[in-house]
Amino acid sequence: MKAIVLALVLLSGSQSGLLAADAAEQTTARTRSYLETGGERKLETVYKTTSAGDLHLDLYYPTPRPAGKCPVIIYTHGGGWAAGSKLGAASASFAAVFKPLLAQGVAVASVQYRLYKPDNDVAVRDCVIDAKDAVRYLAKHSADLGLDPDRFFAFGDSAGGQIAQLLLLSAPESLPGAPELAGTAYRIVAGVSWYGPCDFEKTDLFNHDDRVDFRDRFGARILRSPASPEEKLARYREMSPINYLNPRSAPLLMIQGDQDTTIPVKHAYHMKAKAAAVRAPVEIMIVKHAGHNWRQVGAPIAPSRDEIVRRTVDFFSAHLPPAK
Repeated sequence: MKAIVLALVLLSGSQSGLLAADAAEQTTARTRSYLETGGERKLETVYKTTSAGDLHLDLYYPTPRPAGKCPVIIYTHGGGWAAGSKLGAASASFAAVFKPLLAQGVAVASVQYRLYKPDNDVAVRDCVIDAKDAVRYLAKHSADLGLDPDRFFAFGDSAGGQIAQLLLLSAPESLPGAPELAGTAYRIVAGVSWYGPCDFEKTDLFNHDDRVDFRDRFGARILRSPASPEEKLARYREMSPINYLNPRSAPLLMIQGDQDTTIPVKHAYHMKAKAAAVRAPVEIMIVKHAGHNWRQVGAPIAPSRDEIVRRTVDFFSAHLPPAK
């Protein structure tokens, strides 16, 4: 099969990136910074239809294709469950992760999910269900797509990090969505979360400076509508990845910045402590002088962005089981 070159175009505005298919599309970008992965593409694949419209995923294959079925990294973007796009896979930070993994024969799937808006009925739960349905779609159609449903991986940042943690830790049949995708089996081997939250029930984890007037920032996005104390607790617990940890959990790497005021570093330490208590395989990497999105706070961040990327790639590589 003829290889199609993947061009990743970085935008200078609020969008995180734009995937360009040809020179005509490239002219619409605001900047001309390209990252070549050499990956074959299957873009805008509809994985399910909702009342809000079709949901898509972009699939990138290594070139040349491996002889067998490809393992896949499922990427879920950040944006507070209210913003962002699957096109974020094109940004420099994430392309740096995906390029060496594509070279190792790993495919990448970037997922669109519904977003919370003040005037719609989408909650965090819907975002997670959509992402799980994307995984179910990839597994259900794995033979046609040339993918190995027993070698899936999860990766996300911020809100997408919470989604990636739930993809990794929750059972495939949990949080069902589209009926036509229900019951599809798959295995997520390992996952990485960049500055993603792990526990909504303990709201003090979001209080980075322990101020007395702290308010729950994400409650409305989880509850969507007024709820009784019992309903609120149940929903907060359901959306907290920490509650799914057990000794049989797949390995997770959490990377957090120690100066992050959006998703404080408390989350990584909290997850690590719970993992130790239940004997679950969780590793953490703390980045000094780093805010959200690895923004520098004071001194240069340490480890560096390059080292963060290298640790992420190495973690996935170490957990790549051989094809059957």
